[in-house]
Amino acid sequence: MKLAIIKPPLPFGWTPVAPPILEYLAALTRREDPNIEIELISVSAMPDAVDNLNCDLAAISIITPTAVGGYRIAEKLRGRGIKIVFGGMHASAMPEEAKQYGDSVVIGEAESVWPEVLKDFRAGQMKSFYYGEQIEPDDLPTPLYGMLGGGHQFRIVNTSRGCPYNCAFCSVNKFWGKKIRFRPIDHVVRDVAAVPGRMYINGDENIWWTGKAQRAIDMFNALKGSGKRWMGFGSLRPVLAPEGSRMLNAARESGMKAVWVGWDAITDESLISYGAKSKAGIDREKAVRTIRDHGIDVSLFYMLGGRGDTYEDFERSVELCDKLGVSMHPSLVVPYPGTKLREEYEPYLYKNMGWEYYSGAYALFEHPDPKMSPEVREEQFYETSLEVLRLRRVLKHLFRVPKAGFPYAHILSFMNQIPVRKGYKIAYDKWKAHRHELRDKRNIT
Repeated sequence: MKLAIIKPPLPFGWTPVAPPILEYLAALTRREDPNIEIELISVSAMPDAVDNLNCDLAAISIITPTAVGGYRIAEKLRGRGIKIVFGGMHASAMPEEAKQYGDSVVIGEAESVWPEVLKDFRAGQMKSFYYGEQIEPDDLPTPLYGMLGGGHQFRIVNTSRGCPYNCAFCSVNKFWGKKIRFRPIDHVVRDVAAVPGRMYINGDENIWWTGKAQRAIDMFNALKGSGKRWMGFGSLRPVLAPEGSRMLNAARESGMKAVWVGWDAITDESLISYGAKSKAGIDREKAVRTIRDHGIDVSLFYMLGGRGDTYEDFERSVELCDKLGVSMHPSLVVPYPGTKLREEYEPYLYKNMGWEYYSGAYALFEHPDPKMSPEVREEQFYETSLEVLRLRRVLKHLFRVPKAGFPYAHILSFMNQIPVRKGYKIAYDKWKAHRHELRDKRNIT
């Protein structure tokens, strides 16, 4: 039996980060049956691999902006008699839709049902839907790091699952559950040791949870001897807690060089409307400065163009970038399926905008302000993105990256911004060439 595990192409092309599902699902498969032949395909890095693929079963993991690409791959493979099983957040949110393009759909987490999927396939009795349980992550195999080709330079290590926050724009709470489920620290250390190279990414939704600082400190202390550098995703509120300074010091000493933070919205009013204020805390700017004061670089992710946002927020975000001395990565608001925001925005959605437009670069809904037409929001998004990623600003930021992170944090900062800017420029030119088609799709005259 030959299994292919496929990640469809990303909206903005190849990145140096290996899609974690590929090598992890390969490890689950190898543990269940060492005799299964496995091929991993990241289509962004290997665009022609599907054309020459020969396998018995293809597992395709999809998120919303890659769903259409995943469905096209499935149709192509099914035409050759290959069975298809879908998984991932989008398949879990839209299982009936995914089933139209495949033979089976795994809903939720795969660990509890993947052995059953493989067994049923061999018996020729695959079910339409498999419902994964949210089990404790205390027996997860180490991903088969290095198995994936395509020149990927960074691997992702996960140390927990779940999220207690219920932000309107996010589906993580629904997919992973409200309870934070931590992996055993010695398992995390084992996986980090297996990562090829000297740098990795912590892929958790949050590397430090409110009220769980000691667990974070214990994990960071255990990683001090790894000799590897890393970056991760973190919220701002825990940083200003009484244990915050001790936690940040432990993170830096464990090799942490940079943190990606969800700033989420420019104004507090929008932050509150998204239900994200409790995650951010009472003083976001102070929290960012505190992280930098502890020798860790900061990148902020935030959304623009929501129904409560204004035209002036685009300019404010550039001013904030200069004020805080951090790198900024904007996105237009995306009402993903399965989220509260999707329900709230449902009456205003442009119904003809398919999932391929859910990349954070398109206006997907009507705005109450006539100045905020979809075309204006999209153009302002690109102009703002290219402005905060202007080469002069990127180089200036390098001099503000904490010296304690030299040279890795500086290299990461440069690599995180310049390729993204290049991708945005290509996407902006493509957008300008097709803006009239978008007007027709939205039925706007």
